[in-house]
Amino acid sequence: MLQKEVRYFLTALMFFTRIPCPAWIDHSEEYLNKSRKYFPAIGWIVGAISGAMFYLCHFIFSAPIAVLLSMMFSVWVTGAFHEDGLGDVCDGFGGGWGKEQIMTIMKDSRIGAYGNIGMFLALLMKFLLLVEIANFNALFSVIIMVNGHTISRFIASTFVHTHEYVQDSAISKAKPIASSKLSIYEMMYSGILTLLPLAFITSWILWLAVPIAYISKIILGRYFKKHIGGYTGDCLGATQQVSEIVFYLSVVGLWKYI
Repeated sequence: MLQKEVRYFLTALMFFTRIPCPAWIDHSEEYLNKSRKYFPAIGWIVGAISGAMFYLCHFIFSAPIAVLLSMMFSVWVTGAFHEDGLGDVCDGFGGGWGKEQIMTIMKDSRIGAYGNIGMFLALLMKFLLLVEIANFNALFSVIIMVNGHTISRFIASTFVHTHEYVQDSAISKAKPIASSKLSIYEMMYSGILTLLPLAFITSWILWLAVPIAYISKIILGRYFKKHIGGYTGDCLGATQQVSEIVFYLSVVGLWKYI
């Protein structure tokens, strides 16, 4: 049992990051599906790496430079996996008319104007928000980064239980993850992993930011359903990016005005 759980975790680590994994970890459909409960744990790792990079760099450089270096390292660690999904969604929904055209554009490996602009604005917004948070407190910034990466990955994964998977490519390597549901106990386990970093935080602002971030998923879900009838793997990547930004936006707004 423990060996399987380790393999589930390592499968998620291999699929969503560039961190080296043992050679015996492969793209097994069963393990890809079950690995979804460890998405928040991947958020822990990516957030911790980004936060550590920022914290170390802020002793040497100004806050904006430290934040930018941490973001660059985060993109490198994940291989821009979720950013790529956001770009595809911006291209598809921005330039497509009707489900077929939207789906065709999203599957195109090339990136267009909508995708470039969408990713640029998303990264710029994330940068500005993290700089704003860094001005509050450096250690607080690390905590926010870890929770932002963790919570947003769990929020994106809930699409599998609330909406219909509409990707029409049977050979998509993301299909097992994007279309197969976990049991209620596995989702509860994933939820506990998500909230665990918050358990040590006394600030109610972070707790309040979580449901606000989830609202962004509800809005995106309605938009996706209206135009393509459900969601794709790219939609999950876009949701992760958007909900992460909304989480940071909520923290900044609540911290300054409440």
